[in-house]
Amino acid sequence: MQSGRWSLEGNWLERDGMPLLVRGRTLVVWSRDAWFSMVTKLVFPDPEAEREEIALQYKGRLDSAERQYTFVLQHSQLGRIEGEGWVAPDSIVQRYWVLNDRQRRSGFETLRRLDEDHYHVSSGIMAGHYLISIMEANLERQPEAQ
Repeated sequence: MQSGRWSLEGNWLERDGMPLLVRGRTLVVWSRDAWFSMVTKLVFPDPEAEREEIALQYKGRLDSAERQYTFVLQHSQLGRIEGEGWVAPDSIVQRYWVLNDRQRRSGFETLRRLDEDHYHVSSGIMAGHYLISIMEANLERQPEAQ
């Protein structure tokens, strides 16, 4: 995923719930030594959704073959997280686990590249062996301001 500002729009689903509209913004920054940072904010615009916004702050490093990476993440609702990802020719797949969590929460995410400026995201959060929420959304890179 390239550096830049990205917008997100899609649906969030929770067990026994109706789909909720979710929107967000992501900022991706790469350094010259294969380190990346990513900050994401997700909001639920429907006032009846009664969901707090979600903030995520990633920091990670791509390996020398540029096919695998590890990351740490601070999640506003889940806390401290560690994870790993693989970069395939047309997708990025990652998994993560919440540190020191009695509920044994973990998650996964697949970003399918449609073109250089567009991805489709599918993700899920699990508690033990059960899905507790999923998200499907489109990510679009925003043009750089002149």
